Amino acid sequence: MPALATPADRRTTRRITFFVALAVFAQEATWDFYDAQVPPLLREHITSTALVGLIMGMDNLLGIFVQPWIANRSDNTRTRWGRRIPYLAVGMPLAAVLFTLIPLATALPSLIAVIFVYSLVGNSFKPIAQALLPDFIEPERRGRANAVVKIASGLTVIVSALVSALLVDDHPKLAFTVPAALMLVCTAVLVWRVRDNTSRAYQLSLTEDSADAPATRLRDLAKDIFRDRDRSRLLVVTAVLLFASAWFSSRSLFTPYGMEALGLTRGQAGSLTFPSGVAFLLAAYPAALLAERIGRVRTMTIGMTVFGVALACGTLVPTPTATVVAFCVAAAGASGFLINAAVVLWNLAPSARVIGVYTGLYTVSWAAGGFIGPGVVGAMVDVTGWRYMLLDIALVTALATLAIVRVGVLGRRHATSL
Repeated sequence: MPALATPADRRTTRRITFFVALAVFAQEATWDFYDAQVPPLLREHITSTALVGLIMGMDNLLGIFVQPWIANRSDNTRTRWGRRIPYLAVGMPLAAVLFTLIPLATALPSLIAVIFVYSLVGNSFKPIAQALLPDFIEPERRGRANAVVKIASGLTVIVSALVSALLVDDHPKLAFTVPAALMLVCTAVLVWRVRDNTSRAYQLSLTEDSADAPATRLRDLAKDIFRDRDRSRLLVVTAVLLFASAWFSSRSLFTPYGMEALGLTRGQAGSLTFPSGVAFLLAAYPAALLAERIGRVRTMTIGMTVFGVALACGTLVPTPTATVVAFCVAAAGASGFLINAAVVLWNLAPSARVIGVYTGLYTVSWAAGGFIGPGVVGAMVDVTGWRYMLLDIALVTALATLAIVRVGVLGRRHATSL
């Protein structure tokens, strides 16, 4: 049984959870608005939808290379402010300024240049704020904290929608300043109130430094994961990539599915996913509580199974109402995986010195799945037809579930609590 948390520990957990949720909220608010409003800017210059999609996918591609590198840099950083806050104090304001420049770039070359630099800077601190959670919070409390952060991230969709509805048509340039201003305010609060040089993980890292342990290198960490006979870490990373493929496919391909398989208009099809977003937010915190009772790997397995079975059942009754119900159940199930996957990876990290890299592994695997998944499922749809798209996604989910089931088997074999 884990030791009972003291009142001071609980206060620290709540405090850090709030500030990390604030930072992630600020970051995701700009990214959600970016995804919603940059494509129309590109279409003013580019007629090819494929080319617009390629440019919009550039941030995910950059993230695959930038995020692990910067996470490793932060793990090895030592300052009086800590190892995470310096990167956030510089990166978030710079990204906010670049974000306001996007609608001011009237020529295509300058627009692409600003988008590229913003994506580069935005990816440079994306995993760092999330790494503050395991830096400060004990393993048994990380699930609840991560659930709050995921809820904050989910709420940014509403913020983006409100800014789009209230400002974009009449004040398109001003609209970009609202998410940027949110990021600046949240950065100021975070830097003012948090110093991660006081975190438990930072202090443990200093202890290892004093023992003359060599600096952690990204290449060595990757070799360690691939050569480890246990394979648990590699399986978790694989499961994240596979489930991200399924999740992003269910989102990015849903509108054409609604039009082709359900006979809806573009607007009708696009609006059907809103209830499932609410279902995810409602299920997020209970998923963390369930994981504390029955284990994280078991909760992830149940959640992924619910996600896949719900979508498979949605294939049987291809009506708008049945599809909404299937997606609501699927989203609630997905919370079991999304809330706990990063926590499992943090808890598998061999040392407090590499928490940032393991956060980066999660975000990169998730981004890679989002980059690869829609194309793979799209190819499956070309073979099976739109009628069976939900079943195609369920098959990808089954592969991810098998990977997590194997993690559970290995955990029981080695008496590991996950």
